[in-house]
Amino acid sequence: MLRGFGVLLHISSLPGGCLVGDLGPSAYRFADFLSEAEATYWQILPLSHTLPEYDDSPYSAASLLAGNPALVSLEKMAQLGLAKRAPPSCPPAERARFAEAWELKRRYLEEAFEGRLGWRDYEEFAARNSWWLEPYGRYMALREAFGGPWTAWPAWARRPNADLPPRLERRADFYRYVQFHFWLQWEELKRYVNSLGVFIIGDLPIYPALDSADVWEGQRYFKLAPDGAPLYVSGVPPDYYSPTGQLWGTPVYNWAELRRDRYVWWTRRLTRLLSIFDYIRLDHFRGYAAYWEVPYGEPTAVRGRWAPGPGEELFRAAEDALPRLIAEDLGFITPDVVELRYRLGIPGMRVLQFAWDGNPANEHKPHNYERNLVAYTGTHDNNTTLGWWREETTPRSRREALAYMGGCRGGVSWCFIRLLFSTVADVAVVPMQDALGLGSEARMNKPGTARGNWKWRMAGDPPRAVAARLRRLARIYGR
Repeated sequence: MLRGFGVLLHISSLPGGCLVGDLGPSAYRFADFLSEAEATYWQILPLSHTLPEYDDSPYSAASLLAGNPALVSLEKMAQLGLAKRAPPSCPPAERARFAEAWELKRRYLEEAFEGRLGWRDYEEFAARNSWWLEPYGRYMALREAFGGPWTAWPAWARRPNADLPPRLERRADFYRYVQFHFWLQWEELKRYVNSLGVFIIGDLPIYPALDSADVWEGQRYFKLAPDGAPLYVSGVPPDYYSPTGQLWGTPVYNWAELRRDRYVWWTRRLTRLLSIFDYIRLDHFRGYAAYWEVPYGEPTAVRGRWAPGPGEELFRAAEDALPRLIAEDLGFITPDVVELRYRLGIPGMRVLQFAWDGNPANEHKPHNYERNLVAYTGTHDNNTTLGWWREETTPRSRREALAYMGGCRGGVSWCFIRLLFSTVADVAVVPMQDALGLGSEARMNKPGTARGNWKWRMAGDPPRAVAARLRRLARIYGR
């Protein structure tokens, strides 16, 4: 990756839009902000179709490949001549309101669908993407009819190749049509962002949710019982921070079955995502070396076991993708994970918030960085730097950080940004909340909590002074 810096901000956190940040004008203004700051990268979270039952987490989505309908911009629909009427004046929303946004936008999209607006282009889009779009549409139509997850559906509907009644087939076509709008708008935005010299970093969750088109359509690629219930679910083992581990609850892969098919199911998804992003962050990279699986029904992750992942063989099946991958190698990292990343030659991740434990050998301390890294003040799973400093650090760790930086003037967030920019890591990424100096009220996600996450939004377009400050640091440190 080119030496430079980026900003982490999900589309839903943009200002403007209708009840949630979307692919409309504010996304283009944010791209202009990045250009003015002379940023090289814009990192986002998965664009996937989120569900209110799972707090609209982009990591528990209805599909790894389908865009989130709530992020479709009604303004862009009108600009492109694909709306039956002018978009409404939406009420302000300090926090993202995904379900309400989709309910409002659904009516406009249904009108466009009934009017067959852009139909020829839609049919071309559907033909090019049929391998994932067809099952996704069927899944959403059945889910609308029977609820979720698919394991509770009638037996006939649990079969992904089942024919649908005409009414449900029409709903399936509607959901496919929504995807046409989403990806049309995304492709236009990406072209604009790239024209400014900015690359987009996307995200691939390691596991799809049980309640997803991916698992429903690819059942034999997961460790499932005959009725579809998982035999094992994902998580991480107990550690210093969590005596019972973390139980994520998604089904785990049947890697032997994937291998028999030369990993085509997985590599097709990776290839598709690399056609819509410039780089991909591989969530929970350690799971590709070995993963923690827990028998289904266990209340915690304590009774899990390590199982071997596919390792290098999986990535050699997608060799051309390697220069555009980033390994999220955080957490319990063993030598086999480090060796896998080095053999593949892909950058890992470091996080400044993890550096202050009194250990000079801590890999998150800047003097231990290498060039082939993407380094962060914090990620979407961390508190903001200011919130972390005020609420989660100890007096000892604060003293250590201040001594390391030689003191701090001008706000702790910017002291950390300066330190991050000064490192040898090829890429430095700053969450937008840190660039704005915000506290824990702006936190995006708190792992281990089921509600109240993924809702933060910027109050307005970022000030030009923030762009100037980032630009100045980027020039000082050759980013």
